[in-house]
Amino acid sequence: MRIRPVATALAGAFLGLSAVVLPGTPAQAAANGHRTVAVAHRGAPTHAPENTLASIDTARRLGDLWVENDVQRTKDGELVILHDNSLARTTDVEQVFPDRKPWNVKDFTLDEIEKLDAGSWFSPEFEGERVPTLEEYMDEVEENGQRLLLELKSPELYPGIELQTLTELRRDGWLDRSHVKRRLIVQSFNADAVRTVHALRPDVKTGFLGTPAVADLPTYAEFCDQINPNYTTVTPGYVEAVHGLKGPHDRRLQLYTWTVDDGAKAVSLARMGADGIISNKADEIRDALETSGG
Repeated sequence: MRIRPVATALAGAFLGLSAVVLPGTPAQAAANGHRTVAVAHRGAPTHAPENTLASIDTARRLGDLWVENDVQRTKDGELVILHDNSLARTTDVEQVFPDRKPWNVKDFTLDEIEKLDAGSWFSPEFEGERVPTLEEYMDEVEENGQRLLLELKSPELYPGIELQTLTELRRDGWLDRSHVKRRLIVQSFNADAVRTVHALRPDVKTGFLGTPAVADLPTYAEFCDQINPNYTTVTPGYVEAVHGLKGPHDRRLQLYTWTVDDGAKAVSLARMGADGIISNKADEIRDALETSGG
């Protein structure tokens, strides 16, 4: 795969694109009994190695429409799908490159990362599974007919990754009207990165990972469509405060919460008004929500 460095000149092109007004929440409408959507965190990580093509394929077989992933950048400027800043936990990098500790993604080229096994740590069944590039991942999500909650992971480590990610999404056909309206959300723990994505492509739906103070929510509503907190911080009052504001597309702010693997807890959060539940067991959470009418 060719190297795709960030081109500063592209910023103007993105800034000049007109916004497309978004439709309602990706959570299914209350009228059809599915107000809260289940999102498959890193694919199906209890069934297959996380953030791999096998993981999202498994999620698809389990009936998961929405998947979540994490994007980072290699030493030579390629975008890859991996959660940790280090390759150590989910690949055999310590064996292949024993002298490269702490084995951070940003210190390895794509060619080096493609030599790694990202499946055997999970199960011998997945031996030979690789760390996918963003392009490969997006092609698979498209093939599966899935929708994507894309996280910019540690963007402070990768200057310009917001524009580079949008550029790749555009190349892969994910910034056309249909995908932007129904199939894509970009989120991050880094508020500046979310703000940058909104500035570059104001039509793209965005989410902030965290629990801002209620007094600060109006500021976030200027560039975020979602506030996505850890489930331990969610209260009925906080959900009400989020829902009481409109985001940049003049629609009610949403709240997606993470990481919830217990069905009863998911139902409780849905009853508080959570629009989305991000889970390692999205199929089980979806079943619990459907059973409860949430």
